[in-house]
Amino acid sequence: MDATRALGIILMIRTRRGMRLLESVSKPRRFWRGFGEVSIWLCFFVMFMVVLLLLLSAVAAAISPPEESIPASDLLLIPGVTSFVPLWWPALALIVAIVIHEYSHGIQARAHGMRLRSFGLLQLGPLPIGAFAEPEEKEMERAPRRDRLRLFAAGPSINIFVTYVVLVLLCSVASGMAAENNGVHARGIVVGGGAEEAGLMPFETITHIDDNEISDYSDFSGEMDGLAAGEVAQLTVLSRDDSTDTWSERRITVTMGDRYQYYIEDCEKDSDCIIEDRVELLEFLEIEPGDAFLGVSDLVSSTAGVDVYANIIDGEYSASGTAIITLIRPLLMLNVPISNEGQTMILQEREMLVAGSGTLGSILGTDGMLMLFDFLFWLVWINFLLGFANLIPMIPFDGGHLVRDGVHSVLRKISGSSHPIRIENISNRISSLSSIFILLILLIPVIIPRII
Repeated sequence: MDATRALGIILMIRTRRGMRLLESVSKPRRFWRGFGEVSIWLCFFVMFMVVLLLLLSAVAAAISPPEESIPASDLLLIPGVTSFVPLWWPALALIVAIVIHEYSHGIQARAHGMRLRSFGLLQLGPLPIGAFAEPEEKEMERAPRRDRLRLFAAGPSINIFVTYVVLVLLCSVASGMAAENNGVHARGIVVGGGAEEAGLMPFETITHIDDNEISDYSDFSGEMDGLAAGEVAQLTVLSRDDSTDTWSERRITVTMGDRYQYYIEDCEKDSDCIIEDRVELLEFLEIEPGDAFLGVSDLVSSTAGVDVYANIIDGEYSASGTAIITLIRPLLMLNVPISNEGQTMILQEREMLVAGSGTLGSILGTDGMLMLFDFLFWLVWINFLLGFANLIPMIPFDGGHLVRDGVHSVLRKISGSSHPIRIENISNRISSLSSIFILLILLIPVIIPRII
């Protein structure tokens, strides 16, 4: 093992450890070549989606610039440095993700007969910020372009595959969680509504309405259907004391508002809202004048912190619905730590959870289940982001190398009579222009808030 400095502050650690394991794993050459071929097609498809998302974000930033510029610490997603990425679990997930990423590159190199000089890790102080597999440069240059395409595609594709494997594990852990107290809670209280006047607070658990038990949202909806605007209901609610980790029960009296009238008045306050459209929407939703309205927003069950994951494997959706939700779930997860200040769920909803009665919950307990959930969440988050980020069509990312060799292969097929050097020059030029174009797109959301 040896270490050298890069740019003065980044430590490059090289090692040949793991080479024997690499040889053993890469022996089924035909399998890995097939995997590499699938990886090429997957990576070009994902690359198209990455470019599309970058373009949409750039256009959105240009049309409606954010009021605040992105902090410099948030430009690079570094555990413990980026405001919404904590240190421990993301750092461990990052190490796992970059190891499998670079090891996959190494496997493809050996599967195609290229030797590997070393593996390496890039560190900024104690924090891992990257890794690399270092093949013999001359062998890389002499290798057929299709082989190189497989090699470059292997890293991002393995991160994407691992994302969905770990997502299934995450969903299994989520389904093994239960509510400490069955009921529903509101994330927001409507100002001037019946709930506010009665003293209901956000995240208080409603367990009974008029002594009828409320286990989940369907129970709550059924009870509300039996009430009308102006009627009075007795609610039993539980409040959590964080200093003692205990729940206290109290009863409140709520006078129901008019749900229909609330949505009409809300529309009247919004200059962009059209009353006729709102009326049509309420008719479509079968909301009528006189329907009871508690005066809360975003009402969810006590297991809401994990429901969006558990529902994937609990059979709530059809087969096609499950496939679509599973496919887009990692993308939806990207915003979770940003919205929750680095947490994997809203903290108040986290405190409502306990380990379920299953085998895993019995072994790990509540704290163990939540720790496992956090690690798997960040493993999905980091792998998905690492796979996507590496497919940005820009040198030195894997996506940039894929574009360069991919363009060369296409040009050689459509203009086989052209001189190889001319094809090489054109492909390099297109790759360079692609890198510059993507760099400009990436800079737009960063620069615009600073100049406006």
